[in-house]
Amino acid sequence: MKVVLQRVSKASVAINHQEVASIKGGLLMFLGIVAEDTQDDIDWLVRKVCNLRIFNDAENIMNTSLVDCGGAALVVSQFTLHAATKKGNRPSYIKAAKPAVALPLYENFIATLTSVLGKKVQTGVFGADMKVSLLNDGPITLILDSKEKS
Repeated sequence: MKVVLQRVSKASVAINHQEVASIKGGLLMFLGIVAEDTQDDIDWLVRKVCNLRIFNDAENIMNTSLVDCGGAALVVSQFTLHAATKKGNRPSYIKAAKPAVALPLYENFIATLTSVLGKKVQTGVFGADMKVSLLNDGPITLILDSKEKS
């Protein structure tokens, strides 16, 4: 399971020109899932995402976590994070989990994140053609992969 984190001042998701989710101040997360992912991958990623000290403290030093600062979270499914691009010019998405496998894991990620944060997590719509807008704060962009945790 991979997540691309972007610290944002604001972010939103629109489908067919209608906003379906938005946050102000927090993390925008693009989540990619493979068939081998499990609840252990979810637990590790959620713990890491919530506790990374990437928000500024009172002295303007990155020393505060999403949990500490009470920031918001917006999760968007993105199967293209698992694209294979070594051969040719057309990416292969064979590693990305099929929707029947990915959707329950996506929902479990959101439920686990909601539980840890103790508040509603905003989301895109799984499998939809979404337009994501964001104002990257910093910019701070990190990539976490649960398969590289050791």
